[in-house]
Amino acid sequence: ELINFAHGDVFMIGAFVSVIFIGGIMGQTGPVENIPLLIVLIGGALLFTMPIIGFLNVSIERLVYRPLRNAPRLAPLITAIGVSFILQNVALVVAGSGDRSAPQVFPLGWHVTLGGASISVLSIFIFVLALTLMIGLQVFISRTRLGRAMRATAQDREAASLMGVDQNQTIALTFLLGGMLAAAAGLIWGLRFGFVRQDLGFNSGLKAFTSAVLGGIGNI
Repeated sequence: ELINFAHGDVFMIGAFVSVIFIGGIMGQTGPVENIPLLIVLIGGALLFTMPIIGFLNVSIERLVYRPLRNAPRLAPLITAIGVSFILQNVALVVAGSGDRSAPQVFPLGWHVTLGGASISVLSIFIFVLALTLMIGLQVFISRTRLGRAMRATAQDREAASLMGVDQNQTIALTFLLGGMLAAAAGLIWGLRFGFVRQDLGFNSGLKAFTSAVLGGIGNI
């Protein structure tokens, strides 16, 4: 029951961390035609970025949101906006303002032709990865014990606690998963658009919030 307005900025930090891995650690600056190397790069970026951003999101929940869990609903909402500003300004101080180039290691020239239409392989990859992550999330939420605990806590925290659900563990897990998915989205943003910037999360967050309202808050 928390509208986390800082989530877009967690996504933005994920985009920056993925750029650090691909461009800084791996030293890649342009398209990679070698398919095994490309798989290693993208897989490595996911494995590197997702735990870091997941831990960042869990830390935000532990240090900022948890003390306000029983406060009036307006307090966590305003706090989430404050966390958003903090993350934006940290990125501004570290990376500066304006666009920062993200290595587009996925060759943009790769296309497949379907029914007379030319579709980039990158677009297909993004669609398949997003679908895989969403199906994985849905299966986790609906089929596992921890997923059942998450649904119970979202529906009625007090009743879930009476049934033995550890609230702190369940909410921390929710933030961990949310941060990891935001990290994957940040990586994809860099591959698709070729730039990252400190206010990237604001516009993306508005679009995501609009989608959540239209789809129903809490509807996976």
